[in-house]
Amino acid sequence: MNAGAQESWPSPRSRSWRTLFVVAMVIASVFPVTISPHATSRLGTDAPTSRFQGKQGEVLFIEVPVADHAGEVTGQFLGRRVLFFPLRSQTYAGLLGIDMEDAPGQHELHVTIRHPGGRRKLIYPITVLPEAYPTQRMTLPKNKVELDAATLKRVRTEQQTLLSVFESVTPHPLWEGPCVEPVEGRVTGVFGSRRIINGYPRNPHSGEDIAAPTGTPVRAMNAGVVRMTIDHFFTGKGVIIDHGMGLFSMYFHLREIAVEQGQRVHRGQVIGTVGSTGRATGPHLHWGVRLNGARVDPYALMRLPLGR
Repeated sequence: MNAGAQESWPSPRSRSWRTLFVVAMVIASVFPVTISPHATSRLGTDAPTSRFQGKQGEVLFIEVPVADHAGEVTGQFLGRRVLFFPLRSQTYAGLLGIDMEDAPGQHELHVTIRHPGGRRKLIYPITVLPEAYPTQRMTLPKNKVELDAATLKRVRTEQQTLLSVFESVTPHPLWEGPCVEPVEGRVTGVFGSRRIINGYPRNPHSGEDIAAPTGTPVRAMNAGVVRMTIDHFFTGKGVIIDHGMGLFSMYFHLREIAVEQGQRVHRGQVIGTVGSTGRATGPHLHWGVRLNGARVDPYALMRLPLGR
């Protein structure tokens, strides 16, 4: 098992199950469930005819009907800003990330459509379903778990450095087609798993650990811009890529980094190699994704219609 980077980011489910669920989410966006046509608007807000549901850690593909003269479409979900982009005539689309720890139950996505004549508001009901995350127990060297004052200060500084990357959002898509898996290997650390390290509970695992031989090429899951390269205590050597619209991917524990900050990369481009730098018990890739501030399962992106 791999220790991964869960301390830096405050079997297992089968991949086939994930695929079916994400496909269901895409179908839901194209063939929405109809609610009562007599639903009343609130505070000048229209009641849309679509509602969505997804499990913790999943991603929903939301389509919003607009007039041809719409200038900007934005949303708010559980305090997080959601951006939308032109998909086709009279339709905008957005990626809604459900954080791994969002409270199950009924929530609302508030969408604002701005145009020269004013603005229009929509409310989309979103049902968050609980995910049954597994528990993973592991034993690590004491100095990798019980940190001295100097190391703890370093870790906190590195956490803030990483968080600062997500504050600058590119307001348009940079991706090119559907996402790809960055490395072939065996998943050893599942997204969302509740980790017990040396007998004590730690932060849930916010990515996927994929075991592969040292030196195996690691590829960008999609096109984007390298926003940061790092060498941190927990994550080791890593790369963070901005794919636009608040979508970021992270690749940690690398042996080597093959890209530079500010570099434009294409989908599938080699950005480094598998290693075991940082807090890791063996060679593997920690693959993480942040979407509008939400920690989501990277595999939830694999079947989204990003190439349309």
